[in-house]
Amino acid sequence: MPKRSATRPAAPPHAGPPAEEEIWPRVTRELADDLAVDALIRDRAGKPPFDELSRLREAGLPALLTPPGPLRGGSDWRTACAVIREIAAADSSIGELLARHYALTWSARFFGTSHQADALERRVADEHWLLAGDAGDPAADAEPPTSGTAPDLTLTPHGSGYLLHGRRSFAAGVTVADRLVVGAACAETGDWLVALVDPTHPGVTTDPAHDRLGQRLTGAGNITFDAVPVPTERILGTTSHDEQHITPYATLAPLALRLALVHVALGIAEGALAEARDLSRAAPRTWQAADALPAPYAEQPGGDPYLLLAYGELVAAAHTAAAVVEPATEALARGLLMGQELGVNERADIAVLVAAAEAVTGQSALQITTRILELTATADATAGDPGFDRFWRNARVLTAQRSAAHSLRAIGDHYLNGTHPPLTLRI
Repeated sequence: MPKRSATRPAAPPHAGPPAEEEIWPRVTRELADDLAVDALIRDRAGKPPFDELSRLREAGLPALLTPPGPLRGGSDWRTACAVIREIAAADSSIGELLARHYALTWSARFFGTSHQADALERRVADEHWLLAGDAGDPAADAEPPTSGTAPDLTLTPHGSGYLLHGRRSFAAGVTVADRLVVGAACAETGDWLVALVDPTHPGVTTDPAHDRLGQRLTGAGNITFDAVPVPTERILGTTSHDEQHITPYATLAPLALRLALVHVALGIAEGALAEARDLSRAAPRTWQAADALPAPYAEQPGGDPYLLLAYGELVAAAHTAAAVVEPATEALARGLLMGQELGVNERADIAVLVAAAEAVTGQSALQITTRILELTATADATAGDPGFDRFWRNARVLTAQRSAAHSLRAIGDHYLNGTHPPLTLRI
């Protein structure tokens, strides 16, 4: 578990300069500690995350998944997921912002050529870009999906490129992104195109979301595209809109994003649990039956057996979620390395593992963030509002983005009937 978790062992002393594989955990831990200091204040203010993005850039985290080289991370998806999880434990809004950026960084790998992928990833690193957007197909979100649903964004051929029209809601990055990665249907062929768009173009209008229940610092909102020119060199890739012709590898794009968001949810749970532990240690709550407890329990800080039982249940829930997330992360990492050689069966196995991680972690995050409100309700009445409601609010908003019922149904259908989850660009 990340550093803020009570179950993470202390790192052994290290002599000499850190090894390459130790740099990112150390950088991430330092940034997470920094974000945790004023997380509550920033959540209450609800301002666009410009300052937080500056901290991410200073730490070099946006370039984590880019090709190796000066100012480039050259790391892998396992490391990226660990970074997301630790940042989310400190500030889940910034964790989600980073999670979506990482998934979008690989858009050209999923939908385009190696040349397109290399060009995008190098620009992300060299120009310190933060990506936001959605390469998937929100119009297919209906259950069951309907082929007649009109796309919300279209790319119309115009001259040597395209014109982008439409309006879409985005869960992060509307106010701070350097570039937008958006999926849109070609108005002539119906094929799905993934485009790179400059949000400062006059045809791009942003409408930030205000007064969100949770995840207030992600920079969510709506964007309208009014005849925004997209030259052909800004098309990152294309795929058939017919799900029967989509490659298994391309459909890892929504799975990568879903798993990244699972790590955000796990980070929320672990961050909430660790902060509650620290508060309970400093001022343990005396439960209603405390006057009937034996003297050792009544006098020892944190000795209330009911409190210990509650924390034991919550720690077990966090461990359970982490245990389910780990094989999903490993499976996705292996699938990403296979590239276009990824088969339908391998993709199905990954989809089921991601669905399981999504369902279990979502339930655990809601259970933990709800229960800690009870455990800390009167822990320190003199210190004012400790702000634990933000963990619950953030977990509710994050998990509401996708129904757990969809994940559980896919798992059950695969287990009982051997049915493969559909090849889809749907999140």
